[in-house]
Amino acid sequence: MKRDSRLSSVLHALLHMAEQDGPLTSETLAQCMHTNPVVVRRTMGLLREVGIVRSARGHTGGWTIAADLKTVTLRQLHEALGEPAVFAIGNRNEMPECLVEQSVNSVLDDAFAEAEALLLKRFENVTLADLATEFARRHAQWRTERTLS
Repeated sequence: MKRDSRLSSVLHALLHMAEQDGPLTSETLAQCMHTNPVVVRRTMGLLREVGIVRSARGHTGGWTIAADLKTVTLRQLHEALGEPAVFAIGNRNEMPECLVEQSVNSVLDDAFAEAEALLLKRFENVTLADLATEFARRHAQWRTERTLS
């Protein structure tokens, strides 16, 4: 079952952007995100509309982060990406005639809605700065382990 990895890809790209002094081109970000520059431009365009990134044209142009990492939440990014489905599972048939399947759908729909609400609430409390801090911690640990070996 294919899962939607847009949020993960965008987070990955934004953290790389945060580590850079200057803009990153769509081509560079495409390599980072394992996609193509057209997808990057479309995705970053969504983030530009809500003020998270900005773009500059020209020879030294590219994408940069426009917002403070402490203010950008995973929830905002999820919304900017069009609120992709949180779960890759669902009902076998959305409009079943069978009462058993209607019962199954009802219970699953309630459980999915409750789980999604919980996850999206958690997304409100995680910022890009939190992810950058986690990266810095892991990077420092990696450097320490590399030095010791």
